[in-house]
Amino acid sequence: MYAAFLWDGYDKMAEIIAVCRSDQKGTRKKDVGEGFLRENYGILQDAHADENTHRQVSLIAMESINKMRELGLEVGPGDFAENVTTKGLNLVSLPLGTRISLGENAILEVTQIGKECHTPCAIYHQVGMCIMQQEGVFARVIRSGLIKVGDEVRASSLKR
Repeated sequence: MYAAFLWDGYDKMAEIIAVCRSDQKGTRKKDVGEGFLRENYGILQDAHADENTHRQVSLIAMESINKMRELGLEVGPGDFAENVTTKGLNLVSLPLGTRISLGENAILEVTQIGKECHTPCAIYHQVGMCIMQQEGVFARVIRSGLIKVGDEVRASSLKR
């Protein structure tokens, strides 16, 4: 099932490009290189981590960030307030409930794709859109684990 979710023309394993955190909600996140995903919580030391939400971790593909770069924006990992930036995995093609394995132990479950922006961010004001509205992916942490840049990312759709 994994190969079906790779971006067209991408024949290597999908991987983590950045692991990002912020101290406050509503701000860009900073790539810290690694982080610990705690079960039913999120990334430790991140302002968005919370056990009372289905959006414990946010992800975006580097391929999506590149779409914004093509519009002339100078953006990169963390600028969309995402926790994990991936490369090679077509995140928006993943059905809800898909399990995403990160690194050796961590497992996420996709709970939402896209989001409504109640307060438009600076990027939205610049170009009239933000890629997180359509291509941001949100998940809850099913199994804890340390994740870091370069770790493999694998997706599997569970049909029960």
